[in-house]
Amino acid sequence: MMAYWPALVYIDTPRYLGNFAIGIDPLGYEFLFTKPILLLHAGLAGVVLAQHVLGLAIGAALYALVVRHGAPRWLGVLAAAPVLLDSYQLQAEQMIMSDAFFEALICAALVVLAWPGSRYRVSSRFMVAAALLGLATTVRQIGELAIIPLLVYAVLSRRQSEGPEGPRPAAKARARLALMALGVFAVPVLAYMTLSATVLGGGFGLSNTSNRYLYARVASAADCATLRLPATERSLCPGDPGPGIDALANGPTSPIHTYTPPAGVAPSTMVGKFDKAVVTQQPLRVTGEIGADMIKVFALTKDGSDGDPPLDYWQFQTTYPVFQPAYRMVFNKDVPRPKADPVLAPALRWYQLHGGYTPGPLLLVFSVAAVFGAFDPRSSRQRRAAAALGAGLALAVVAGADLYEFSWRYQLPTLVLLPPAGVLGALAAAGTMKRCTRIRLTLNPRSGRWLAVSSIPIPGSGFGKTKSNGPTGPGAPTPSSSGTTSR
Repeated sequence: MMAYWPALVYIDTPRYLGNFAIGIDPLGYEFLFTKPILLLHAGLAGVVLAQHVLGLAIGAALYALVVRHGAPRWLGVLAAAPVLLDSYQLQAEQMIMSDAFFEALICAALVVLAWPGSRYRVSSRFMVAAALLGLATTVRQIGELAIIPLLVYAVLSRRQSEGPEGPRPAAKARARLALMALGVFAVPVLAYMTLSATVLGGGFGLSNTSNRYLYARVASAADCATLRLPATERSLCPGDPGPGIDALANGPTSPIHTYTPPAGVAPSTMVGKFDKAVVTQQPLRVTGEIGADMIKVFALTKDGSDGDPPLDYWQFQTTYPVFQPAYRMVFNKDVPRPKADPVLAPALRWYQLHGGYTPGPLLLVFSVAAVFGAFDPRSSRQRRAAAALGAGLALAVVAGADLYEFSWRYQLPTLVLLPPAGVLGALAAAGTMKRCTRIRLTLNPRSGRWLAVSSIPIPGSGFGKTKSNGPTGPGAPTPSSSGTTSR
């Protein structure tokens, strides 16, 4: 905060400061976060202060969650360190953008559901988590995909429940819980869509996202030389190599902005036909490009790729970064000009460029641990479910964004979701290993025969209980009341 005062602004920042400009994301961030803070006359510095507090709270919550599951404290530190120390996360918290608030809502939903030993009913926690994810969807539209792992979690984690007439069938209870969660999730989403239609003038929807991002994705992957198109659509193909997804979606010279359709035909109709032609004729090229973008988050270093949004958008600069015209709109005559500290700003940039971020291979380790722990049927049910939920939410909100466009900004939720999921998955697998059987031989003094006795730890009751694998009978050892084998 001292390095960049009062806050960093980005191209989309003005629409979150009272302009009610409908864009590619809904305005829940403005209504639920920035506007209440600005009404308190805290200014832009108050907004970023609240976002940094949210970042600290996320780290504390993740630490508490994994320690509550029985993890050593150093594993709690490992789960919390990425969101606390990653320079790209810190830059996002210093910027007037929706990322920190969105991450906090997603993290809160994860903690509410995965917290062990809660005295609140499972159904109540599901409803709270569904409401939080619904609110997150009004902040960033990609949050709508988070309902998928929530419903899967509801179906897989619900056991048979007791009702007034006795036990209810497990399948019925799971379906009922999933439908309730879906209904609660829809309440804030439908409320925002109604507000958009009646007050904001954006229609009954979450945003005004057109088909330009879908066009940009398929056009960047298309092989124009082999693509079969009618003459009326040929000019929509950008050629090879193309300008990249960001330029195809937003650049003024993109074919989607310069294309002239036939008389009497809407441009969106022709663009839709072009998209369908690419997807049906060259599906492997489209899926291959999406897959290549999805694995970038696991790279050792953060490098900008051709066609992606410039990496320096999300990096600290030695001087105050200026994005016109957002800069003029935010820092007008009523708001003092911003400033960058000549010592702290270069120090932050040095930290960011010299390892001050979470390495991709570590995120890959977290992902693998989460998957192994989630699918190990012998491990703790609670830890398996928590690991699966964290990994599922990460896949939904991060990979879902990559379907349209890769940006390092869109990868930030992995810092919140993958570390705790990986730690809990590793704990689940470690619990399975601890339950292995230890065999010892003992001599029966009466019969003179050797007996094999297995010492099997029983969860929750210590490691002293054993059972005998040897023969039973008058000459065999008998279990004592303490649970150990008597000789």
